[in-house]
Amino acid sequence: MSAFTMYSTPWCGYCHRLKGQLKRAGIEFTEVDIEQVPDAAELVEKINNGNQTVPTVVFADGTAMTNPSLAQVAEKLAA
Repeated sequence: MSAFTMYSTPWCGYCHRLKGQLKRAGIEFTEVDIEQVPDAAELVEKINNGNQTVPTVVFADGTAMTNPSLAQVAEKLAA
């Protein structure tokens, strides 16, 4: 089971960068394309004050980060 869900779009450069960093670090995650899943787009908007800002990362405890660094994600997972 993945530790978090990353909401992204196929054309988002920041999403591609974070995804690559996470994979190289061996951190498992679930990715959801907000352009393909309307409910996911709504969730991202709620988290980001009405904006579809990606990547948005949502952890199992319900907390979220918008455009986090690999270090921020790793720190949260270690906590």
